[in-house]
Amino acid sequence: MKILTVKDVTVRFGGILALDKVSLELEGGEICGLIGPNGAGKTSLFNCLSRIYAVSSGDIAFMGNSVLDRAAHQMAVLGMGRTFQHPALFSGMTVKQNILLGGHSRVPGNMLQNFLGTPTIRRSEAILLETADKIIEVLSLNAVADKPVFGLPFGQLKRIEMARVLASSPRLLLLDEPAGGLNHQEVDELIELIRTIRSAFDLTVFVVEHHLNLVMTVSDRVIALNFGRKIAEGTPAE
Repeated sequence: MKILTVKDVTVRFGGILALDKVSLELEGGEICGLIGPNGAGKTSLFNCLSRIYAVSSGDIAFMGNSVLDRAAHQMAVLGMGRTFQHPALFSGMTVKQNILLGGHSRVPGNMLQNFLGTPTIRRSEAILLETADKIIEVLSLNAVADKPVFGLPFGQLKRIEMARVLASSPRLLLLDEPAGGLNHQEVDELIELIRTIRSAFDLTVFVVEHHLNLVMTVSDRVIALNFGRKIAEGTPAE
């Protein structure tokens, strides 16, 4: 099943052509890597998928439906989650509180229902707590779950941000340079982690990365961009 279809997407910023008729498809359950030099359009494409950037022409369909009429804040509810190059966590909150925050896009109800703690809200919060506990276990965050985010190592911050996105129960996970700032051992651990979360949470993963060893090791398929155009696509071996 095609979970994502990008068709002839073009993005212009004044006279700059950031993306030039880019087309690609992602199958459900695959890990796809997106590579290319700085300025190739990788993050611009992710920003289009996340609805941060407007598309000049072309279309983006997620699970068969165009998302061009959607706002950025609606994408998590649709089932598309994203991490960023630099984690933006709430440093005064605990790790678990940050993770729970990511799941609140899926909790139904309005401000009054939340204030009153209706049965629907209580059930949803209980499910969210179970989900958070599972994520903490899978991502090996048990030791820091109740600690404030402030002062934790950078590698753990990137893992916590990934955990927060997973709490929104995405179908498609966009990872924007997850290996940036990590040491060799942490990159090896990240490779195994991406495989693990794909299986544990039944995800499709689309990863932008300059660390070619990670991309070629973890990806089922790789797409290369250069100057806003797709120039190659295939298995890592190809």
